[in-house]
Amino acid sequence: MKGKFITFEGIDGAGKSSHVDWLAERLRQRGLTVQVTREPGGTALGEKLRDLLLNQSMHLETETLLMFAARREHLAQVIEPALARGEWVVCDRFTDATHAYQGGGRGLERSKLQALEHWVHEHLQPNLTLLFDLPLEVARERIAVASRDLDRFEQERADFHERVRHAYLERAHGHPERMRVIDANNTLDNIRKRLEEIIATI
Repeated sequence: MKGKFITFEGIDGAGKSSHVDWLAERLRQRGLTVQVTREPGGTALGEKLRDLLLNQSMHLETETLLMFAARREHLAQVIEPALARGEWVVCDRFTDATHAYQGGGRGLERSKLQALEHWVHEHLQPNLTLLFDLPLEVARERIAVASRDLDRFEQERADFHERVRHAYLERAHGHPERMRVIDANNTLDNIRKRLEEIIATI
């Protein structure tokens, strides 16, 4: 059996990461072998690139190319081998994030993103993408009370994050066959009930 590929997406502060391990454990309870990973990162090289991307200012095209470089390594070393073994992969962010952040947030031309996506993973898309969406002001409040240093994306102005959110929702509208929008402003129990309903269909 070929494995399944599930990705989690959303603006900073949406709370998606708190559900990644929970969902993976629910899948394991179904007898599945599950790999949990993240982007940028997921490999030794990818984690080094992650540190640069989250903390080092750089040209937009450099930023985008590094995102896809980390992704190509991630696919080759982790995602594709796991799927080939019949395992399920649960990933915190993937290419939808690059379209939202570098495209929507920073304004990189869509044609460049599409060309890189075609080059790096032409024949692989997630089976399911869970987009955690909530009003920007709620997300900003959550970020403000976070007891940690914020990365350079989290430190961006509100209008940047509004553009990211809009790009995510636009992408979900264009890919309804795989993207499901989750109301991240709901209660924890209701969110997880909704996740249960969705994964029962794949």
